Formats: sequence, C-alpha cells, structure tokens
Amino acid sequence: MRGPSRKVSLETIRTHANELSEQLNIQRKKMFPPVAQKTLRKFTSGEAAKLIGVADAYLRQLSLEGKGPQTEVLSNGRRMYSLQDIHDLRAYLDDNGKAGRRYVKHRSAGEHLQVISCVNFKGGSAKTTTAAHLAQYLALNGYRVLAVDLDPQASFTALHGFQPEFDVHDNESIYASIRYDEHARDPREIIRHTYVAGLDIIPANLEVMEFEHDTPTALANRSPDDPMFFERIGITLNEIENDYDIVVIDCPPQLGYLTLSALSASTSILVTVHPQMLDVMSMSQFLKMASDLLEVVRGAGGSAEYDWFRYLVTRFEPGDAPQSQMVAFMRDMFGEFVCKHAMVKSTAISDAGITKQTIYEASRERFSKSTFDRAIEAMNNVNSEIEHLINKAWGRV
Repeated sequence: MRGPSRKVSLETIRTHANELSEQLNIQRKKMFPPVAQKTLRKFTSGEAAKLIGVADAYLRQLSLEGKGPQTEVLSNGRRMYSLQDIHDLRAYLDDNGKAGRRYVKHRSAGEHLQVISCVNFKGGSAKTTTAAHLAQYLALNGYRVLAVDLDPQASFTALHGFQPEFDVHDNESIYASIRYDEHARDPREIIRHTYVAGLDIIPANLEVMEFEHDTPTALANRSPDDPMFFERIGITLNEIENDYDIVVIDCPPQLGYLTLSALSASTSILVTVHPQMLDVMSMSQFLKMASDLLEVVRGAGGSAEYDWFRYLVTRFEPGDAPQSQMVAFMRDMFGEFVCKHAMVKSTAISDAGITKQTIYEASRERFSKSTFDRAIEAMNNVNSEIEHLINKAWGRV
C-alpha cells in the first residue's frame, strides 16, 4: 500500500528560482560575449536613408564628398551605419541641409513631455512587446526616449539586456525614486543607457512591488505636505523632463498604486487588447475599475485628462473570423479610439523574442523576406500612427 505523497517545500521552489536565474545568466553570457552586453546591429545605407528621410543617393554623395560624419565602409564598398551615425547625420543635415527641413525631431520649447502608459491587467495582451517596439521605433526615428519598467516581472528590462536578478540591485529600480523614506534617489542615478542610441531605461526588478506594500502605511501616516502616492512618478519624471522628448511606461498587469501613479503622470494612454471575448471582457472590467479609481485620484487633485487615448489590437490574425468580428465590434463601439492599424501576429516577432530581440533588432537573414517585411511593415504602421498622435499633441500636424 502506497503512503501519502511527499510535500513540496518552499526550499524546492526557491532552489528552482535560483537555478533558473543562474542558467539564464549563463545563456546571456554565451549569447553576448565578452561582457554579456547586447549591441544593436548596423544599418545599410538604404535603411539609414529611410530612417533619416532622404534619398540613398544623397547619403552616398555626402560620403563621397567627405561631408558629415564618416561611417564604416566594407570591403565591397557598402556603407554601414550605427544608430549613433544616423543621429549624427540628422544633426549635420539640420545644420547644413535644406532650409525649412527638420531632421532632428527633439521637442522644442512649448512642446510638453509626452508620457505614454501601455496598460492592461490581463496577461498575454502583448503589452511589453508593444512598449518595447514603440520605444525602439521612436529612438530609431530620432526622438530622445526614456522607458520606465514598472512590471516586477521586468520583461522590458530583460529584453534590453539587463537581467533583473544580476544587473539591477537594491534601490536601482523606479522604486528608488518614488519610495517614501530617506533612501529615495535622484532619477538620474538609476537611469541606464541601452544599446539603442537615444533610448534610456529605468529598469525593474521585484523590489518595485515594495511600493504597493509601502503605500497603505504611507497614506495612514501622511502629513499634509507629503506628495500623494499618485503624484510620485510624475514628480520623478518632472526632474528629468528636459532630457527627453517621450517617456514610454510599461505598466504592471494589475491596477495597483504603481499603475495609478503612472496613469496620473501620463499625457496619453495605450490599452493593448487581444481580440478574443475573454480578453475584451477583462478589458471591460479594467476600464470600469480604472475610471472609478481615477475619479478618486482626480478628487484628490490628481490628473485624469489625456492628449489621446487609444485601444491597440494585438496578436491579430486577419484570417481568423471570430477575431475579425471582435475587431469590427470594437471599432463600431469605440470608433477612432481604436487604432487604425493592428499589431499582426507574426512568427518573425515571436521568434525574435526567443532571443530577447525586437523585430527592429533581428537580422533579416533569419527569416524569409516576405515574413520579415510583413512584420516590419505591420509594426511600423502601428508605431507611425502613434508617432502621428504625439506630433499632433505637440501641434506639429
């Protein structure tokens, strides 16, 4: 006769966590030697010209005449550009290019910092994928971008080459700048440069959850002069607003104090939604809870008005009839609040994610030309639509 099965102890779970973290770190060092840091690929002259907004022949002529920043030339004569080369070319063209044409897209006086929160409290809505591709797209196109990872799972952080358990130590996440005690730090002390020129990040790890635990006590002991919890992310961003044009916040998949603080600091909101019934039902609950809680925040003096608000359909399969019906339902109900373009489900995007890359980082050679081009086109359509909303908020269009 068999006896009772052996219980699984807490130590077993902790051992699994430690072993998995160590193996992931080993894999990272194998993938990105010698210092385990990611780098961004270089771009062909055609890609560089498209990003800058000039003809490839014009870049070639500049290179032949020795004008502007000089770049790498391969043995076959092909010119390869780093993203920093592209940024330097933008600056050169602004100083020496056609009058009235603007290549550097930094915001000017009177154009407020755009703070975009990507939200949804249901997992699997491609929230982090959306935030990562949007942040990189904006940096590639010449904006100064800060990404803020509020998710304790820290997928956005890991995607950009920082393993939370090894690279983000105590008091090095956003929590360090929004905490309530004397250990709070200036945000410039925790901002990291990424391998994407023009994109910085405030990383996350498990300690960001401390804000959820600390806030009830802080509210109970709050003096009248202390900032409210929903003001704290906004105060942090105000300290560094002159350094950036756009902030992209990857919110946690829950509607807690962190998310409410992010929404209060935001100028714009992007809600990701997978077009299936359970996901749309979940979004309905999220919207009701968010509106009720933001009403309380507004009553306490917080902000609850936005430059724009959009639903982004993600992981969309155009050939799936029920999904298409759900998208049609959303467009019929919400009209212009649903993005015109959807993030199409793509094997290229999924496969790139396996090696902790976005489609903008992945090498074209890894995929068939049609698969890669479709993925890039779909992602660019989504992000250029959001870029248009940003520029509209600034009064540029």
